Amino acid sequence: MLLCIDKLKKSYGAGTALDCISLEMGAGEVLAFLGPNGAGKTTAISILTGLIRQDSGDIYYGGELFNPDNGAHKRTIGVVPQHNNIDRDLDVRMNLKVHGLLYGMRGSFLDRRIGEVLALTELASQANKLANELSGGMKRRLVIARALLHKPKLLYLDEPSAGLDPKSRRDLHTLIYKLNANEGVSIFCTTHYIEEADALAGRVIFLDSGRIVADAAPAELKADIGKFAVESISGGVPAYKYFAEYDEARTYMASLSANGATMRIREVSLEDAFINKTGKNV
Repeated sequence: MLLCIDKLKKSYGAGTALDCISLEMGAGEVLAFLGPNGAGKTTAISILTGLIRQDSGDIYYGGELFNPDNGAHKRTIGVVPQHNNIDRDLDVRMNLKVHGLLYGMRGSFLDRRIGEVLALTELASQANKLANELSGGMKRRLVIARALLHKPKLLYLDEPSAGLDPKSRRDLHTLIYKLNANEGVSIFCTTHYIEEADALAGRVIFLDSGRIVADAAPAELKADIGKFAVESISGGVPAYKYFAEYDEARTYMASLSANGATMRIREVSLEDAFINKTGKNV
């Protein structure tokens, strides 16, 4: 098992950020960690990457108890934070070189690896450009390239496409697919774009008030509430009802038509499943 979390707990004063969460993640998985603001996502990522310490519970990488002070353990993971914390006064190649040196990489091995990640993230043509001159999408690629430099087995992506335009977001998704399918990198992703989780992840976890309330494939989470949704708006108030069959949804919609509501039938989304489980928006 690549990652095992056993009864992880973290509190801040009287508030509980994580309430004894446990999960396992196998090699090759793409897992999306979803929750409303304040659910505990950032706290979980910070503990799993060694930035803060848990109150209780254990974390194992490859069966070994995680020690944030152990360099070998830290090399198992790569971290792409929510904000682009690159050195904007250095060029792309130097940003990568500094990171490599911090991880004990040297000489021709480091140079070769820099070339590999530049090619993988399609940044080779930008190698000598100052980081500050890159577009938002290219800066995001640089942060990912840096996180991949030491060949981690597990890559943490915290809000990977936050602030990106639709084209850059789609390009980033393509890169994530490639990292997982071609490079064998496992992905642990938090995101507020629920459609992003649906598109990328083979498994989704819903976190609410520090607890895991659902853990399944996106299709399973959606099927739990139905296949079709009737979305109606009456008096400015939206309402949703879910059905397994399209004809059931049509019959229900017909029963509402006399009320003058605005209605439509659509397929159930992962957002529907999330709100159904938590009662909240992402």
